[in-house]
Amino acid sequence: MKIAGLGFRHSASVDDLRAALFLTGCRHPDALASLTAKAAAPQMQQLAAQMNLPVIALSEDEIAGTPTLTCSPRIKARFGTGSLCEAAALVAARRGQPETPETPETTARLIAPRVTSDNGLATAAIAERTTP
Repeated sequence: MKIAGLGFRHSASVDDLRAALFLTGCRHPDALASLTAKAAAPQMQQLAAQMNLPVIALSEDEIAGTPTLTCSPRIKARFGTGSLCEAAALVAARRGQPETPETPETTARLIAPRVTSDNGLATAAIAERTTP
């Protein structure tokens, strides 16, 4: 399962989100993920509808402390993680899998670290689940 984590400014358009997603090289993720407020934003909902994908909404507490490959000092100070889009992708990729004795912890890895749209208004990263 491949999850596209997205971060964006309020002024970003659906085209900005799509441009960032395009830069990851993953044209067909299984879902989009971001913080709850961003997940409900019109541009995220429009992109999800156009791509026929579910949106996974995450709380700030869920992404806080998630180690990421890249680090924005502004995002680190605001959300407690280095990259909102990377953290959202990783947390969402791990979400919903019950722990069993055979698989005590669901893990995920980034397959496309944070990229930024040309105008700087949107970021995207791709994570995939590494355990069933």
